[in-house]
Amino acid sequence: MKTTLKEEFPSVIDVAYSEYKRHKHVSEIMSKELKYIEQEKTMLEAARLMGEHHIGSLLVRGQERPLGIVTERDLLTRVIAADKKPSEVRVFDVYSPRLVTIRPQATIREAARTMIKQKGKLVVTEDRKAVGIVTASDLIKSLPEAPETTVLVKYFMTRKVRTVDPDEKILDAAKIMGKERIGSLIVTKEGKPWGIFTERDLLSKVIYKEVSLEEEVQKFASSPLITIESDWSIHRAAMLMASRHVRRLPVLEDGELSGIITARDLVEAYSM
Repeated sequence: MKTTLKEEFPSVIDVAYSEYKRHKHVSEIMSKELKYIEQEKTMLEAARLMGEHHIGSLLVRGQERPLGIVTERDLLTRVIAADKKPSEVRVFDVYSPRLVTIRPQATIREAARTMIKQKGKLVVTEDRKAVGIVTASDLIKSLPEAPETTVLVKYFMTRKVRTVDPDEKILDAAKIMGKERIGSLIVTKEGKPWGIFTERDLLSKVIYKEVSLEEEVQKFASSPLITIESDWSIHRAAMLMASRHVRRLPVLEDGELSGIITARDLVEAYSM
């Protein structure tokens, strides 16, 4: 892969900015606007709240501190894929009481390592109170251009890519994602990648708008695909994800679909 003159001879400003990003703290990247839901509410109400605010999780309200967290993955795996109706399932039936916490003063490298080790979104706490939340998407926006982010995408992408036909029913697609515990499916037409259907699409385009799960998945998939090459650096992939506001990128090799990389994969690469 060819390098540009700027990449070979970065300016003093470029180097200084990269160093600044390497030492950023969680308090600088966290989302401070926390959204709560009561445990007695239904998962349909939770989906509406997440869809309205374009977020993938809610803290479950307690008396002094959050009782736990409920996510779009819970909606997918424990409700839709389990053949349950969101309007009939309560938040307390599916939320996780386990919170992964981190200090506001922690560096983004520490945050990345904590997220991968503990396997969860990070709730930022100070004086035993929740003051923010950090997602994989928040972290990739701040990945510095450093030696640890020059590693290539092909070493961290998932090569097994699950695909579905465009006329697959949303319910069946959701069951596939729930059973295999994946957050997306590539929609193919005539054997070629055409679009992507994600758990966020299920939340914001289907459940939030109360669309029938019998509809075809192609109506709610995102197309055309935003793709990258396997020889991209994880930093370059992270910058594209951040600029296009996506969390997954299909990966091509010689023009053919060869894998997929997620925001969490990029965080894992940086955490090592």
